[in-house]
Amino acid sequence: MFLNLSKSLQKLSKMFQDMPQKLSKVLSSPGTIIALVAVIVLIVVLLRTKKIKFNTRLLAFMAITIALSTVLGTISVYKMPQGGSVTLGSMVPILVLTFIYGPEVGFLTGFVYGLINLITGPYIMHPIQVLLDYPLPFMLLGTAGYFKNNYVGSTVAIFARFVCHLLSGVVFFASFAGDQNPLIYSIIYNGSYLLPELIITVLVVALLPVKRLRSIASPAN
Repeated sequence: MFLNLSKSLQKLSKMFQDMPQKLSKVLSSPGTIIALVAVIVLIVVLLRTKKIKFNTRLLAFMAITIALSTVLGTISVYKMPQGGSVTLGSMVPILVLTFIYGPEVGFLTGFVYGLINLITGPYIMHPIQVLLDYPLPFMLLGTAGYFKNNYVGSTVAIFARFVCHLLSGVVFFASFAGDQNPLIYSIIYNGSYLLPELIITVLVVALLPVKRLRSIASPAN
């Protein structure tokens, strides 16, 4: 019995001795670090959605928002070869809902829309790439709710989406860069459709009566 216990303790001691080296090896990979950060962000943001107080009106608005974004997402001005497209403002409904109900509702709505986007137009290379290109970037559109200025909020939210696609491009689409630096390639590739998308989104948000929509969505009405 004591011999078995001694062997177990020796194995445990060796495991802890090797742990710093193994951890260093894991963290030396940029892809691993990005994957860990992406998963942590996803978990933290999803936990924040627990604050949402659901009611029939809110669920109806969320369903309408997701439906509108899905329809607008199918109307593309142009599509990129490895995923991504310029649409007729597919992010606008999610952003408007975020301005009305706050970031948590925006996070959850964006997450669901990202999953639907994955189903309707998938481009899959790796599980972490799927996370970075579908649920996470659209979930982060909810960050717009932290800003009083709708234009600033929209810009920050779309930039957050851009960062997700950028990281995905650097890690998982580097082979498409050829002789070009993967980071530069990813910036150009993702910026080529998200910059026009940003302009379209901000223009549409500027034309919409957000305050009026907020009053209509208020439970008092």
